[in-house]
Amino acid sequence: MPVAIITGASRGLGYALAAALAERGWYLVLDARTRVVLAEAAGELSALGGRVVALPGDVTDAAHRKELVAAAQELGGLDLLVNNAGILGVEPLVPLDSHPLDRFRAVLEANVVAPLGLLQEALPLLCEAPAGAVVDISSDAAVEAYRTWGGYRASKAALDQLSAVLAVEEPDLRVWWVDPGSMRTEMLAAAEPDEDLTGVPLPEEIAPAFLRLLDERPASGRYSASALLGAK
Repeated sequence: MPVAIITGASRGLGYALAAALAERGWYLVLDARTRVVLAEAAGELSALGGRVVALPGDVTDAAHRKELVAAAQELGGLDLLVNNAGILGVEPLVPLDSHPLDRFRAVLEANVVAPLGLLQEALPLLCEAPAGAVVDISSDAAVEAYRTWGGYRASKAALDQLSAVLAVEEPDLRVWWVDPGSMRTEMLAAAEPDEDLTGVPLPEEIAPAFLRLLDERPASGRYSASALLGAK
């Protein structure tokens, strides 16, 4: 069976993607920082289909990244890497003139450096796979300027550029950086606690866009979930 590593998989979009793949029988290596929440998620996902290996930890930790890739290898290889884990930096968000620099460094470490580090660990296995693919979770904040989103926006713009360069350097892989759009998640609620999220899509409503990428394997590039879901 195909094998995927999904970071930040205990809730939100990461969990929704894991569930969609588990229903197809994929083997999963899942990461999240909170052990108890990840264990609960893994139990639910195991009931859906394929094998699930849950490894609590922080993707900014190089040893943890090695552990994730080693677990995938034990399952038979690696067909898909989903860099989904990320942080806002500060909650709620603040303007740049009051953004703590230590938190700015932290958001770059979590949202840019850690995905690159995990990719470097995983690349040999991905290149061995018959249809290796990387999905980096982007955001409209990577291309639009929103007040108070400066730290997060900078990190996602940087991740987009890393993805674009990887697509050039590894033409035999599929590299997709995907803007899922606004989703009703704990992260969005923490970022803007006064926002009314009524009507905002749930992550499980967005997950089919990623399945479309896997099914149709379009060229490497930047995609939006809204376009993928709207395409016929």
